[in-house]
Amino acid sequence: MMFEGDDDQPIGDGGPAEAAHYIKGAVHDLAGLARRHRLDLLAYLLDMAHLEAEERLRLRLRGH
Repeated sequence: MMFEGDDDQPIGDGGPAEAAHYIKGAVHDLAGLARRHRLDLLAYLLDMAHLEAEERLRLRLRGH
């Protein structure tokens, strides 16, 4: 695998912001699925991952 830059991200990878955006959407959908099937703890953990992804995006927009 080829890497570039200081982030050690593979060439063609969208970087941390794109990854956080993708993860945010994916875990949101998975949390909904978990809730529909009454997998409460799993839904909670996925909601926490969603919040973390949102926070990472928010901080990135502020330049941190």
